[in-house]
Amino acid sequence: MRAAESLRRRIVVAFVSFSIVLSLFIAVIAALAIEGIEVHLVDNRLGEAARWASPRQAAGLSTEMPAGLRFHRGADIPQSLRGLPEGVSEVDVDGVGLHVLTGADANGPYIVVDHESDYEKVELVVYSMFAAVLLGIMVFAAVLGRFLARRIVNPITELADAVGRGSSSLPLTHRGDELGILARALEAHTAELRAFLDRERFFTGDVSHELRSPLTVIMGAAEILLTQAGSEAIRAPAERIYRAAHEAAECVTVLLLLARAPELGRLAPVQVEAIAAREAERYRPLVAGRQVALRYQDGPAFAIRAPAELCAAAIGNLVRNACQYTERGEVLVQVKAGQVVVEDTGPGLPAAVRDTLLQPGSTPASVPSRGSAGTGLGLSLVRRICEYLGATLSYEDRAGGGSRFIIDFTPT
Repeated sequence: MRAAESLRRRIVVAFVSFSIVLSLFIAVIAALAIEGIEVHLVDNRLGEAARWASPRQAAGLSTEMPAGLRFHRGADIPQSLRGLPEGVSEVDVDGVGLHVLTGADANGPYIVVDHESDYEKVELVVYSMFAAVLLGIMVFAAVLGRFLARRIVNPITELADAVGRGSSSLPLTHRGDELGILARALEAHTAELRAFLDRERFFTGDVSHELRSPLTVIMGAAEILLTQAGSEAIRAPAERIYRAAHEAAECVTVLLLLARAPELGRLAPVQVEAIAAREAERYRPLVAGRQVALRYQDGPAFAIRAPAELCAAAIGNLVRNACQYTERGEVLVQVKAGQVVVEDTGPGLPAAVRDTLLQPGSTPASVPSRGSAGTGLGLSLVRRICEYLGATLSYEDRAGGGSRFIIDFTPT
C-alpha cells in the first residue's frame, strides 16, 4: 500500500491539519487582541498625560512625568518629531521606537512622547508564549493522531491478515463495536465460502471418478472394435467413438485442473510452440478431403510455467473450431513472440458471441453458427484457461474476412 493511501497516515494528517488551522485562527485572534490592547493602552496613557501636562505647562508649573514620558510644546518640540499628523504615531528615531501623541490647544501645538520598549518586550513575551502553545498544540495533535490511528488501524490490519491467511477463526469477533460487527460478518461469510468450496471440491472429485471409469471402458471397447473390425462400416463408427471418448477424457482433465487453485510457479516450463505445432497436426484430419488448407507457421520459441494439458486445450479448441467451421480457404496457426495466433477464412464470429466473449464474468452465448466460432462454448473454455494461466484472449476480424484469435502469454 502506498503511504498516501494509508488510513493511519490520513488520520494523522487530518489531526495535524486541524491543529494547524486552529492554531492559525487562534494566532490571528491573539494578534488582533494584542495590537488592540496595545493601541488602547497607549492612546489612553498618552491622552491622560496630555490632559495632565498641558494646563500645568500653561500655568508655568513643572511637567515632569514618569520615566519614559515626555511633554513638549511649541519650539520645545524636537525637530525630528515635528510635522506629525494629529493623533498617535509610531516613530523610530535613531533606532529607538517612540509612541508620539500630536495635538494642539489654545496655547499651541504639543506632543507627548512615550518610549515603546516596554510594550515591545511585553509583545515579544506574549507572542513567544503563543508560539510555544500553538507548537505544543500541533505536536499534541500529531501524537494523538498517531495514537488514535494505531488504535483504529491495527485491529483492521490484524483482521485483514487473518482473512488473508484463511484463518478459520477471526480476531475481534468478541468486540461490541463496529469492528466486531465487521469481524463477525467476515467470519460468517468466510465460513459460507469455505463450505461452498468444500462441496465443489468433493463434487469435482466425485465427477472425475465417476466419469473416468466409464470413459476408460468406452475407449477400451472402441480399441477392441478397431482391432477386430472387418469392414469400414464398423471401423468408422468405432473411430468416432474412440475419438469422442478420448476428447471427453481430456475435457474432464482440463476441468479438474481449472477447478484447482493455480500454483503455476511450481510447475515445470512447457514449450508453447511445440504444443501449437502438435495441436495443428492433431486436427489436420478435420480438413482432409475439403477445400481447406491447415498451415502451421513456426516462430520464436518460448516457454511458460503451466500444465501442458491446459495450453493444449486452449490452442486446440481454437484450431478445432476453425477447422470445423471453415468451408473453404485456409486455417493458419502462427507462433509469434509470446503469442499464438489462430486465424481462418470462415464467415467470422457471430455477433451474439462476439458481444460477450471478452466481457469478464460472462459466458459466450450458445448460438448455432456456420462460422469459425461454432457454438461459442469452446471459446468460453478457452477464455477460462487463459484467465487461469494469466494469459489474455483477444479477437479481431481478419482482413479479407474470417476470424483472428490471439492468445498472449506475455505477463502484464
